[in-house]
Amino acid sequence: MRALWPWALGGTAAAALAIGVGEAVAGLIGSQSIIASIGALVIDLQPPGAKDFVVALFGEADKLALEIATAIGGLLMGALLGLAAYRDPRLASLGFAIFGVVAFVVLTRDPLFDAGPAAITVALAASVAVLSLPYVLPRQPRAASSEETADRSLPRRTFLLASAGALAVGAVLATVGRFLTTRLPVIGAPATVPSPEDPLPSPPPEASLDVADLTPIIVPNEDFYRIDTRLSIPRLDAETWTVRVHGMVERELMLTYQQLAEMPLIERYVTIACVSNEVGGYLVGNAKWTGVRLNDVLEMAGVRRRASQVVGRSFDGWTSGFPTVHLDGAGSDSMIALLMNGELLPAKHGHPLRLIVPGLFGYVSATKWLTDIELTTLDAFDAYWVPRGWAKEAPILTQSRIDVPMSGGRVPEGMTSIAGVAWAPTRGISRVEVQVNEESWREAQLSAPLSDASWVQWHVAWQLAPGVHSIQVRATDGTGELQDPGPTPPAPDGARGWHRVQVNVS
Repeated sequence: MRALWPWALGGTAAAALAIGVGEAVAGLIGSQSIIASIGALVIDLQPPGAKDFVVALFGEADKLALEIATAIGGLLMGALLGLAAYRDPRLASLGFAIFGVVAFVVLTRDPLFDAGPAAITVALAASVAVLSLPYVLPRQPRAASSEETADRSLPRRTFLLASAGALAVGAVLATVGRFLTTRLPVIGAPATVPSPEDPLPSPPPEASLDVADLTPIIVPNEDFYRIDTRLSIPRLDAETWTVRVHGMVERELMLTYQQLAEMPLIERYVTIACVSNEVGGYLVGNAKWTGVRLNDVLEMAGVRRRASQVVGRSFDGWTSGFPTVHLDGAGSDSMIALLMNGELLPAKHGHPLRLIVPGLFGYVSATKWLTDIELTTLDAFDAYWVPRGWAKEAPILTQSRIDVPMSGGRVPEGMTSIAGVAWAPTRGISRVEVQVNEESWREAQLSAPLSDASWVQWHVAWQLAPGVHSIQVRATDGTGELQDPGPTPPAPDGARGWHRVQVNVS
């Protein structure tokens, strides 16, 4: 019996070329990515608890992990088609054609679906797979006879080089394609960047502590964490963008991007956080946000008395929801944001428009690519993550994190800087305390807060002797409430616990 592994390898190589060409073409012509669209389907079908598990494993790399897993699934399917080709190469060709049709159907689920570019992407990917088969599959043996038993197989070295080359080319093309989709410029951007009537001054020197490797008080846009359900970053046209305000209102509104940009704009420093953030995690960030006060827009619409929930919808149907009463107090500076750190919202952070709601975890408030605001009741609607096991109401918890020194690191004997950040939007931070081993807690120096909605940096110097030391931190918010020692997992409404690191002093 002939070995079957070369056939599986050949099918895998053809699938790699198909995936690579599909991703590269999608990146070049701005079509939907096949890998991203299949991954989005997986996200929509995920069971309760899956998000928490994946983010705990991969953090911000959860999307990359899903894309890689989806690509591996495609390669495995190629291997199966390669095995089918052992019986008849036409079976592999038919299989790739069928999967091209399936991929096109999956692409139709995307709200940015455009039949022309999608058809080109799928057709080229499937065609490359079919056309490459004769070059990456072993040749079928001729029927053996009493006089002749030789076959027409490619030399093993040639076959292996062809397969390896196809796999490498596919990987390079896929990488280039994904890179292109993340570097596409925003479209329909205004000629001039909107500016607030009362812009915030630059942070004063006392707002930042001079400690090496400490997280900056303002996180640059390119370094800001990203968590959402999109695998591909959408390119959306601000020039044609509208936001609908409807539901339990007196007057339904349809506001264009330009109309919102011409309204009075506010500017605020706000820390936002993902509910999946583990204790000590980095799924949190602080930025200067500029936008239209949400209350101003809702006042134009006239919110009815019975309305108790604000629902934000993204262009792809993703939803968040939070109580209207939040806008009367801690969340009064909630906004429809147009700018992030003085620049137009980057596409990956919600361009053209997104919601920023101080004090609430992102999954109940921070709708990116905002296209719809509905006023309803808390009982009438559950937003995207609620049926998947997450709490309906989710205020950001008081948290603190040690940035310096890093856990598991080595530090020299003597006076050591221990520093990090702490946040409790919109309550502010009144105190941060640090403990080394079982010694008494010491109060840390705090940076001057930019706002109650913004995090602060903290620092304490500690004399450390040689050996292994355990360091932990806890914060007290502006109301005098101490951070919950926990520990608890992120689900269903945020992780609790004091962050702890171990260092080796020598």
